Amino acid sequence: MRAALPSMSPTVELICAIATLTPMEKLKSTAADYRIEQINDLSTVKAHEWDALVRDACGRLHPALRHSFLDGLHRTGCASPDTGWEPRYLLAWHHDALMGAVPLYRKHHSYGEYVFDWSWAEAHHKHGLNYYPKLLAAIPFTPVSAPKLLARDEPTRRVLGAVLDEVLRESKASSLHALFVSDEERALLENAGYMHRRNVQFHWQNAGYASFDEFLAQLDGPKRRKIRAERRKVRDASVTLRTVLGSQAHATDWDFFTRCYERTYREHHSMPYLNRAFFGYIGATMGEQVLLVIAERAGKPIAATLSLFDETTLYGRYWGAIEHIPCLHFEACYYAPIEFCIARGIQVFEGGAQGEHKLARGFTPAEMTSMHRVAHPMFAEAIERFLRYESVGVDGYLDELNDRNPYRAGTFDRTLD
Repeated sequence: MRAALPSMSPTVELICAIATLTPMEKLKSTAADYRIEQINDLSTVKAHEWDALVRDACGRLHPALRHSFLDGLHRTGCASPDTGWEPRYLLAWHHDALMGAVPLYRKHHSYGEYVFDWSWAEAHHKHGLNYYPKLLAAIPFTPVSAPKLLARDEPTRRVLGAVLDEVLRESKASSLHALFVSDEERALLENAGYMHRRNVQFHWQNAGYASFDEFLAQLDGPKRRKIRAERRKVRDASVTLRTVLGSQAHATDWDFFTRCYERTYREHHSMPYLNRAFFGYIGATMGEQVLLVIAERAGKPIAATLSLFDETTLYGRYWGAIEHIPCLHFEACYYAPIEFCIARGIQVFEGGAQGEHKLARGFTPAEMTSMHRVAHPMFAEAIERFLRYESVGVDGYLDELNDRNPYRAGTFDRTLD
């Protein structure tokens, strides 16, 4: 049993200094008799309690919010204080039931976020102000749609929103950012004064297709012929693909995928965020929601992709190859996963950040949302003006993309709201 703290006011008040967190420092809320805790070690929460909250909050067990995924990032050193990601998770308890949570981090840089605020940091520094540390409600290295105010009901979500503001004030951080949030969270945080930022991804939607050919039949002629030609090139190169669930993958599969993943980062002159230990960990602990697509030629693996999935959505994440085969990227990253979605009845395939080339392969633009609170009034006003200007550009970009809709005229509107 967790001992209840004495009643305090105002509604939400810090009882310990955020800057000197111990593994289980606490916040207190009298609203609806919640007990709020702030922790820096997710392993102190039982996996089944966390996952039950995720399922209730999302309507399904979102793979990137699972205890195994997030705790795996921490315990393997991928998202840790040493890499600039300090966990500051918020938990909302009602008696002994976990009713809400926020995956919250104290960040010392802006790497691994996919919503770019480098110019905001530079502006702060030019005026002699610190932008880092900042607070971030997000899934590290994972730009997928998912709630960040995990709540079993609306009152809990509102309490979490109020607590976030108190944490920001007491932490002395420059700002708080909630990335790739849900529509409900956008409305709640916008009403609380957060600034709204928009960006665009490309998602594929399953219209109940019985086969890949049925999907192709909905595309306009040039797109349909292009995809068939790309798939033919892969077959003509004597390349075969096999799909492997993480729970069925062998150590050699994970070794090879890690090699591909690291090679991709080296080719882009970057350091990889994730490591072999993390991939093996999620394969062992949540492998039923992890998909590997491994391309082979003459019995030897030459490329691989990794995706996450649940009952409704597949999230494309990582790709790499040790040998160049024309069009193999499209086959392994898009066409084989689309076939997997059709076979499983998965409704949406989120293609990840960026990539207009996905449009020609049956993906359509999807608007993503992030919410931002900046503490300094001058910078908050300047950033709000910038976001209004940027939003006009997003509207124009979406109009341009929708004019290039890859589907046959009159079939149906494939654009996501």
